[in-house]
Amino acid sequence: MRARHLTLLSSLLFAGACSDDNRPGDSGQLSATGASSPTTDTAGSSGDAPTTTADPQTGSGTGTSGQDPTDTSPPTTGDVTTASTDPTGTTSNGTTGGGGDPVPGALCDPVPACDAVPPTIPGQGAEESELSRGRDMFYVDGEDQWVIAKFTKWGFPADKDIEGVPVHLFLDRGCAGKWEDLGIAVTTVEGEHPAVEGVDDTGGRVYYKIGPSKKLGPGRHRVHMVIEEYWNTADAIIDIVPQGAPFFVSDVDGTLTTSENAEAWDFLLGTMPDANPFAAEALSLLASKGYRAFYITARPEWLDRRTREFVKLRGFPAGLVHTTTIYEGATGGPAAAYKTGEFAMLKAKGLVPAFLFGNKDSDATAFESTMIPTDHRFFYQFTDAVYGGTRIDSYQELLAPFEALPDLCNP
Repeated sequence: MRARHLTLLSSLLFAGACSDDNRPGDSGQLSATGASSPTTDTAGSSGDAPTTTADPQTGSGTGTSGQDPTDTSPPTTGDVTTASTDPTGTTSNGTTGGGGDPVPGALCDPVPACDAVPPTIPGQGAEESELSRGRDMFYVDGEDQWVIAKFTKWGFPADKDIEGVPVHLFLDRGCAGKWEDLGIAVTTVEGEHPAVEGVDDTGGRVYYKIGPSKKLGPGRHRVHMVIEEYWNTADAIIDIVPQGAPFFVSDVDGTLTTSENAEAWDFLLGTMPDANPFAAEALSLLASKGYRAFYITARPEWLDRRTREFVKLRGFPAGLVHTTTIYEGATGGPAAAYKTGEFAMLKAKGLVPAFLFGNKDSDATAFESTMIPTDHRFFYQFTDAVYGGTRIDSYQELLAPFEALPDLCNP
């Protein structure tokens, strides 16, 4: 236990020092041009929690991972055509969304809050630990749709897997605030389930394949999960988009937070890191233009909830969140490899980010794998001397260029 605790603190406190240093250099020139007022997630929860009266021992889950029993479709096979998005509104086939039609996949409606009070199950009490977590996902039409999560007990620093215990899944379809039973899964014993969407079975996992009868349509959906006996919960956002949907990806530590180590100290103090000035405003401008937000960080997996809380509390646009899928997190080369793998999985779905934000060598290495123009790769107070990404010393530098970007919803 003590050794694991020390490993954990090392991964947090020395993430910046053990990976890359920030080197001085000249500011790059921004090529992005266009705007509108930022859109942020400000809605709050209200109402009493509904209670489901279903027998907790029944439902649509089967096996150790869970699956809708009506699902008789074969798994998705074959290559997915890769598409790319031109931030000016040009799609991968070289045509524009002319005639006032939105660019396919542009986020034109306000992002739903997805904060409806979730159902409870009979006898449900307070959570034993608040470190269980769901895995947000982008899926494109034709893909298998999986709900992925990890359930753990005993809190920090143990984060012990909960294996072989039923988990109840509830769906807020379209984040409309109306919950439906999705099914029941059973948490895995380490190694019993194949990896899904790059998530290895390290034990305590939920892998639940959504069947045809409950297939998710385009848009944003929330899955809420409750594990029996421990009453720990987890949430995941699933966003169904077309290939080529426009989005941006941002790192978190040192890119959005005020330093690489801010989260480590604030976690220990029970507070939340501050954000770099104008960062939320800049990313919110992109969201207001139709770009979805995706936050990919090499933090430890158990920091999932705090990462989501930081995004919301500091006024960043609502989006998907990915940490690593391991306890220790990653820095340096492993962090670059993790993020490169994330971009590869997105590309296989036909999803390529339009803008990237980072602050380290590891980010620069991962961003190079996307092959997007270097003037759409932004590095906060860091010079990308190897690949030529664009340095910014303040997010205020991006406000005017992002303000001038074309509106993808009204091209």
